[in-house]
Amino acid sequence: MNKRALVRRPGPRLAEGLVTHIERSSIDLDLARRQWDGYVAALHDEGWETIEVPPADDCPDAVFVEDAVVVQGDLAVISRPGADERKPETSAVEETLRELDYRIERIEAPGTLDGGDVLKHDGTVWVGLGGRTNQDGVDQLAALLSGAGARVVAVPLTRVLHLKSAVTALPDGTVIGYPPLVDDASVWQDSPGFLEVPEEPGSHVVVLDDSTVLMSTSAPRTADLFAARGLRVVAVDLTEYEKLEGCVTCLSVRLRG
Repeated sequence: MNKRALVRRPGPRLAEGLVTHIERSSIDLDLARRQWDGYVAALHDEGWETIEVPPADDCPDAVFVEDAVVVQGDLAVISRPGADERKPETSAVEETLRELDYRIERIEAPGTLDGGDVLKHDGTVWVGLGGRTNQDGVDQLAALLSGAGARVVAVPLTRVLHLKSAVTALPDGTVIGYPPLVDDASVWQDSPGFLEVPEEPGSHVVVLDDSTVLMSTSAPRTADLFAARGLRVVAVDLTEYEKLEGCVTCLSVRLRG
């Protein structure tokens, strides 16, 4: 399996990034740059190649490259961000994926969709509805992914910025989340199952392989919980991105094939 991931460097206006559900706090830009370097280094250490999308220095949130696209197989669905300030972020992502020979489709107005609202596992695609993503965006994504055999399920979202701010999935498909931030865990209770984690940053993982997850150093108890389940944990420091409602998933788009 080729393991490649899109990433995008933080720009000089990072501290101006949008904050919706938490209070704004000061950002140490130099530290944020070092933390981004550490994140990319962790991917490299685990055998992932990173492909840099050209920077968008006028867009404070552009480092959160996940929001610009949803990739399914050889199809790249370019998002239409729910925040107008973020709409210019998608063009360079589209061009990068076009150069990698992905088929390109787009979410069109009046639909809005942020990639951070999309959680995928084993043919099911859960999409957070109620924040940056609207029903028209969900419907368009469902139509575009239907040819790939994917089933799209809308999930209510009121407590966090994006669905993957509340839940992500372990390699076996178990969905993990911090209960106070999850609107309706019953969506996953039967299949693939839901696991409560004790820390908010612990609800965010990037699956690196069948037994390894990347997560934040801000959730040590959750890391112990995952290790007890037989997972190997790679932890990175992302405090400056967490101040902007970011997490490990936001900073990359995995391209597997």
